[in-house]
Amino acid sequence: MRKWWPLTAVCLGAFILLVDVTIVNVALPSMADDFNASFTSLQWVIDGYALALAALLLACGSLADRFGHRRFYVYGLGVFALASLMCGLAPTADVLIAARVVQGAGGAAMFATAPALLLTSYQGRDRGTAFGVWGAANGAAAAAGPLLGGLLTEHISWPTIFWVNLPIAAVAIALTLRVVRPDQPRTRSLGAAGRIDLPGAAAFTAAAGTLTYGLIRGGDAGWTSTEILAVFAVTALALGCFVVIEHRAARRGGVPMLDLALLRRPSFAGLMTGALLLQGSAFGCLVLVSLWLQSVLGLSPVAAGLALTPLAASSFLVAALAGRHIQRLAPRLPIGAGLLLVAAGMLLLRTGMTADAGRASLIWGLVVAGIGVGLATPVLVSAATSTVPPQQAGMAGGAVNTFRQLGMTLAIAILGAVFTSRTAAALAGSGTVADPDKGAAALAAGQAQHLMDAAPAAQRDAAQHLVHQAYAAGLDRVFLLAALAAALGGLVVLTLVRPSNRTATGSHSGGTPSAPVPRPQQDSVSSAV
Repeated sequence: MRKWWPLTAVCLGAFILLVDVTIVNVALPSMADDFNASFTSLQWVIDGYALALAALLLACGSLADRFGHRRFYVYGLGVFALASLMCGLAPTADVLIAARVVQGAGGAAMFATAPALLLTSYQGRDRGTAFGVWGAANGAAAAAGPLLGGLLTEHISWPTIFWVNLPIAAVAIALTLRVVRPDQPRTRSLGAAGRIDLPGAAAFTAAAGTLTYGLIRGGDAGWTSTEILAVFAVTALALGCFVVIEHRAARRGGVPMLDLALLRRPSFAGLMTGALLLQGSAFGCLVLVSLWLQSVLGLSPVAAGLALTPLAASSFLVAALAGRHIQRLAPRLPIGAGLLLVAAGMLLLRTGMTADAGRASLIWGLVVAGIGVGLATPVLVSAATSTVPPQQAGMAGGAVNTFRQLGMTLAIAILGAVFTSRTAAALAGSGTVADPDKGAAALAAGQAQHLMDAAPAAQRDAAQHLVHQAYAAGLDRVFLLAALAAALGGLVVLTLVRPSNRTATGSHSGGTPSAPVPRPQQDSVSSAV
């Protein structure tokens, strides 16, 4: 049993990393009440974490290659634990958001190094077993997140969803230092070609951050306001700088954060598009659904967590039961079919979303979408790594996970803007709301009950029906947009992705490349991340 202690240390880190993606959704209404937070703040509680994870993942992989994977994994755990403590102690929403960004930075270090630790700790059949167990732990953490978040929020308080990370991180750090052997850092051998692409990382972070800010802020400030136009101008400038930096690094024989020439390969570009749209379409709507369950339907956090569980649970079961069989298919089939199933699930959710809808209306839509995620996720990274030269497999795997995180970040921002616009239109159409925009912002911030309670007693039933109707109208548009995005992703993958000349051999169901790569990445980090 001693040989499995390194696996235990890695799985503990993966558990807290992934639980913190899904556990927060259920606690958002409680956070909104305590901080009197706006919907914009609630979006940043989720997006701050996901954005830091996406923006820093490739850079963390490069730093870990240079300074040692075990050391960087321990640093990541330490940063994650300290940020979790600050999240629970945050006196304001702004402090919570800042702590979540730091938490995402620690998560990026853990995410980027965990596969490498397993690759160096196990060989042969043991390696396949280790990656299989790790993938299962990832899926179980994502599935358990909503229910665990509901239990802690309802029976103790929402800060405990962050504090629960502290003892787990402490055990993981102690175990890693004791049972995982340190790898040999390559500080002296890398030379000029191995320099960390910090300018590229900075430009990418600036582009992703300003784009997300503009999408979240645009609804309040106005899409044609000077502020938003300036923000999008900065986004374009940062993106242009990123392209120039990466081209220059590749031309000078360095190691770019992302070799943009890979995007000229139809299969690789199709897989990146699929990764971006899969994550965004399947998970971008969950923030709004969680708020609907608690603030409009009046469910407890535990009941809301149970209502959201079908998506993660079905994706976990499909990936666990069918993962090895899926690997035998041409990658475009499970990925493309998975995206189309996500689209079907979103359409089922839209069909059931009426003013009289309850939590039962979510079940089949979430199950179908979860099946789609379970089909597509296990082969994304192995498919991407098989479309590039072996020496770029680590970069390709990291790019997939980066695009996945970026997809969820942008989807939360875009779907939030669509929701508030549609809800405001529904409120304005009633002719009884003096300020529809303010009412829509209140609904998006989880204050539906306050709006209903503020209505005169004689108009309470009418106000309640209007709130249900407006929220349903907003979710209807959100589910439609998510379905269109997933369908587009499925068609792009089925059209562009073709069998590779090089088959990526995997040591587990996720298809981790067996050839040495600079930054080995694992597919099934979870459907929720």
